[in-house]
Amino acid sequence: MDEKSEFLGTENIRKLLFKLSTPVIIGMLVQAFYNVVDTFFVGLVYGADSVQAIGGLSISFPIQMIIMAFGIVLGTGGSSIISRALGARENEKAERVLGNVFSLSLILSVLISVPCLLYLDPILKVFGATAGILPYAREYLEVIIAGGIFFVFGVAVQNIVRAEGNARLAMNAMLVGGGLNILLDPLFMFGFGMGVRGAAIATVLSQAVASVWLLLYYLKGKGAVPFRSETLKPDPEIIKEIGAIGTGSFVMECSSSVMMIFVYNALAIYGGDVAIAVFGVVMKINSFIFLPLLGMGFGLQPIVGFNYGAKRYGRIAEAVKLSLVAATTFGLLGMLIIYLFTEQILGLFSTDPQYLELGKNAIMIIVLGTPLIGLNVVTSTLFQALGKAKPAFLLSISRQLLFLIPAIIILPRLYDLPGVWVAFPVSDFLAFMLSGFLLFRVYRIFKERKEASKIGAGSEIADNMSHI
Repeated sequence: MDEKSEFLGTENIRKLLFKLSTPVIIGMLVQAFYNVVDTFFVGLVYGADSVQAIGGLSISFPIQMIIMAFGIVLGTGGSSIISRALGARENEKAERVLGNVFSLSLILSVLISVPCLLYLDPILKVFGATAGILPYAREYLEVIIAGGIFFVFGVAVQNIVRAEGNARLAMNAMLVGGGLNILLDPLFMFGFGMGVRGAAIATVLSQAVASVWLLLYYLKGKGAVPFRSETLKPDPEIIKEIGAIGTGSFVMECSSSVMMIFVYNALAIYGGDVAIAVFGVVMKINSFIFLPLLGMGFGLQPIVGFNYGAKRYGRIAEAVKLSLVAATTFGLLGMLIIYLFTEQILGLFSTDPQYLELGKNAIMIIVLGTPLIGLNVVTSTLFQALGKAKPAFLLSISRQLLFLIPAIIILPRLYDLPGVWVAFPVSDFLAFMLSGFLLFRVYRIFKERKEASKIGAGSEIADNMSHI
């Protein structure tokens, strides 16, 4: 077992969660901040046309997230395997997984970019882009898609770095990328007069710098998992295992984009360009809550994976309990802050009276379910880290595919535009109930065997886990 990761199985759980989660949460908050900064500068640059320009960024966002989802599938699948391999002292397997994540990042980014660039306008129309919004969305996405390799690789390797317990490096990469993006935005948008295209160029350059930094970390041999060039050759067995585990996260990310197809098309029917712009702004504001919750999940993942591989089950139960308390508390505080400063927050992006009135009603309803989201995130992360692909997959698609899309289809027909907003807390509640049911089953197994350390007890746990 590599000494660089041994602390995952010995250090106090509370301190360990804080050490691993805090850097990720800071990085996620920076990511949320620079997503908002893009929209803020677009509002300043386009003035009277800001609603359509903001709408263009809003429509672009789910497509950008699909590109990043390929990095997430490699990162979550690869990090789950690596953390368990390190815990079980299977160092050679960990090295092969790392090499495959590197090579697959390049292969997948090329396979994504070519068709997206060729069919960009039809794709944008599927996502609900109106005639007024389409030109802005196209201008932004052409650059983002061309730089897709940096999003796929950067997201994947950040997860791998966290899996070996080096959350600080992942945070620093996000801080460098986010900070550089914030600095470059006004330079390209105002200084060079490039508008939304300038925002996209700033984003791609920032991601490129962060990705190169992460690449050099491994090329210089600083990681807990050594990089060897011969491991770059794609291994069908490893690819299959990465795909099986990471599919849940991939579908979760893509389900958000698929969900937005239904949302933006419903908004185009019931609310028009202003409603689309409002929703895009609300989602970016909501990312200040949701992304840190994901950060808590990323902090939990290496702890669960390592201790499951090392058969230290009591530590898993304790880590899950603490993560749930922290995630729920954070979601509640986030909701209260948005409620207290609704008008001030919305006013940062546009002063259009129709936008402000519509935005106030939308955000008050949409964020109602945020205190419940933490349970879904923690439970999904738990199953991913344990290598249990089926429940991880089910939980990943529950909020946005199983529950939200049917609600988006049904509720607006009954309640018009407010029905779109109400669909969000409804789906959050249903996903909360499903997550609680699945978590109770697995948590009981770990708690009952809290002191288990013998092979026989571990086998019994494995047998019980196989039925979940």
